[in-house]
Amino acid sequence: MSVLIDKNTRLLVQGITGNSGAFHARGCRDYGTSVVAGVTPGKGGQKFDDTIPIFDTVHEAREATGCNATMIFVPPPFAADGILEAADEGIELIVCITEGIPVTDMMRVNQVMCYSKSRLIGPNCPGIITPGAAKIGIMPGYIHKPGRIGVVSRSGTLTYEAVWQLTSRGLGQSTCIGIGGDPINGTSHLDCARMFAEDPDTDAFILIGEIGGTAEEEAAEWIKANCDKPVAAFIAGATAPPGRRMGHAGAIISGGKGTAAAKKEALLDAGILVSDSPADMGETLIKAIAAKKR
Repeated sequence: MSVLIDKNTRLLVQGITGNSGAFHARGCRDYGTSVVAGVTPGKGGQKFDDTIPIFDTVHEAREATGCNATMIFVPPPFAADGILEAADEGIELIVCITEGIPVTDMMRVNQVMCYSKSRLIGPNCPGIITPGAAKIGIMPGYIHKPGRIGVVSRSGTLTYEAVWQLTSRGLGQSTCIGIGGDPINGTSHLDCARMFAEDPDTDAFILIGEIGGTAEEEAAEWIKANCDKPVAAFIAGATAPPGRRMGHAGAIISGGKGTAAAKKEALLDAGILVSDSPADMGETLIKAIAAKKR
């Protein structure tokens, strides 16, 4: 079993004929994901790499192929409309890789997604992978190994670091989810914590956050009350000056909220082991697993 995607995932790529869309569509296909269609307005009827049909609209692609997931590489000014088009067609999983979508556009998307049956991951994220089964995104597939450890992170780079540490220590992953670092995104740490807690084939998970917002604290509160699985965490941005954005658009401390110290305190209070360095994320999870066995 896996979280959100598996071998039955049928992937659509919105923006498949752009440079980035084409490159990563091939990467997903070569990893083993079933890429069944692409969408580029005005290029309907053509084929990508002579095999994957291209449609003008998501509606046409959904009707023709039964795609149940989409990966979005639409340019920032039009990406919100791409998300809404996929949601309007009821595509179950929407993964938006695009970075730089205006916050006002995402506010509009957020209002719609609150009432949608679709799940949005991102934007500004590396995507999601179930090792050995399917990947939707830009992550390097070769560093992943099938197993029973979940990973959720706001940072793509830190996701890869955590995964490599786990794989190097013989700990495979069930599903790894990069939720993105924008201030408004579709899937939160709390959403992923719930999925990992309920997944019988995920034994433990790593939660990687950063300064800004209260998402990590909300996840910690839920884990404290509802989750008995071992959890490790890391919070990036401990040295960031207050009021200055560091890296991601959502990584900003304001009004005394969203500090690394506050997040660590909430995580520790929930019984979650917190790594002080990104280099120790894998070892911290190993310690968390050992502590639960005592």
